[in-house]
Amino acid sequence: MVGVLSFADRFAMANPLGLPLGIQLYSVRKQMLEDLDDALAAVSAAGYTEVEAASLPKKTAKEIRAALDKAGLKCVSAHHGFADLRDRFDEVVAYDKELGVQFIVCASPGYRTASPAGTTGGERPFTLDDWHYNAEQFNAFGEKMAAAGVRFGYHNHTREFVLIDGKTPYEELLRLTDPKKVTFELDCGWVMVAGANPAEIMKNHPYRITMLHVKDFKLPPNPSPQNHEAKVTELGQGTADYRPVFAQAAKTQHILHAFVEQEAFDMPWKESLKVDADYMRNFKM
Repeated sequence: MVGVLSFADRFAMANPLGLPLGIQLYSVRKQMLEDLDDALAAVSAAGYTEVEAASLPKKTAKEIRAALDKAGLKCVSAHHGFADLRDRFDEVVAYDKELGVQFIVCASPGYRTASPAGTTGGERPFTLDDWHYNAEQFNAFGEKMAAAGVRFGYHNHTREFVLIDGKTPYEELLRLTDPKKVTFELDCGWVMVAGANPAEIMKNHPYRITMLHVKDFKLPPNPSPQNHEAKVTELGQGTADYRPVFAQAAKTQHILHAFVEQEAFDMPWKESLKVDADYMRNFKM
């Protein structure tokens, strides 16, 4: 009976959209490498019940699933880079399905053509044609994943909002992907850092977004994709206003999962997890 009450109490810790509390495991990437069981236990103790996989330790899916089960956590989604999905598609899908996921999310775009031989240096700028290539590949990924019993989604950062030839790549992805094959996980924090408005995106694109990432930043006066002065902080400690975001999500989207993501900590990490969880639990619309 005690176990039943404990689960009910934890499930009641819902976010503003009436969903179980979720967290992206990238938040505790370093802690998972040091002690997977301790990191997941801390996530559970803070009140989270759902997780999204990312930056997992190099263990088998069976080992990760056992650790999640031990902590009472349900893995509903997983992140991967474009190259992993392109080059190891079947392996990625099989691994994630063993974790129990419902969604597999691409968290970075790819280039249509490889860098010229002999070139070195950092990431080159994306062209509009690169973004169109990503839309083509996302439709293909989505069709293959549906056949495997999971859904495909795309997660943004800030580069999706860098204007190219007068067009916004994120809008191009929304325009060119098939809603039946591709859903979107809107990282509201990075949208704000880019100087865009997550509520406006949701208003203009009804029912294209299934998941949210919720994070806070101390934003500069004029945020933009090229402005790197934003400083990550815990929810409620920065300048991000989530009232219009959650209100719009409730009106024009069918959000299934909302994940806190703490890119870096402004306080001891276990305390940070609780601060974020409390923010979501106590949020007033």
